[in-house]
Amino acid sequence: MSTLLVVGGSGFIGREICRLAVRDGHDVRSVSRGGRPATDAPWVDSVSWTSADLFRPNAWRDRLVDVDAVIHAVGTMDETPASGVTFERLNGDSAIITALEAERAGVETYVFLSAAVAPPRTRHAYLTAKRRAEAAIADLAFAQVTLRPGPVYGADRSHGSRLLNAGLRLADSASPIADRLGESRPLPVETVARAAYRATIDPGASILDVEDIRQLGQ
Repeated sequence: MSTLLVVGGSGFIGREICRLAVRDGHDVRSVSRGGRPATDAPWVDSVSWTSADLFRPNAWRDRLVDVDAVIHAVGTMDETPASGVTFERLNGDSAIITALEAERAGVETYVFLSAAVAPPRTRHAYLTAKRRAEAAIADLAFAQVTLRPGPVYGADRSHGSRLLNAGLRLADSASPIADRLGESRPLPVETVARAAYRATIDPGASILDVEDIRQLGQ
């Protein structure tokens, strides 16, 4: 059994990662601004939830004690600069800060959920922030796996607007279309979460592209 810390565990992808890890009997912790998600699913009680500002590591650093792997699943598709929510901060800086803290704590594996492309109708700065974080943490002292999925959709919950979510699901269900999309191929949240979770248990390639994620997450 491993001890996992999911950064952003109450979010769209992070929540599914937590569920999978609990199912398999791991000790699961989460740090996010939202803390415990508003759901009564039975697995939620098995996660140690912490509500904290990622940009104040002294508020959550103790959550890294005895952790084997960290999964960074924080990200935003929308910016509200007045409240400090920008692509540079959420998609970039938060990953760098948590990676440095993980290295300092002696964590063995760090999994970063990056991206292959910017989501539809999202500024390219979304992707450049992710790439900047990838470069900044590349040489830190742990096994690192970076996942680069395309747009991600959900069956029961949406990431972005419901209309966009439905369009991504439809595109993925039509194999002739999906196969031609390359890096822009949509993937279900369960597939991406499963690939990220499996990468913590058995780190392999340092970068997983869309097809790698699709195969690992099946």
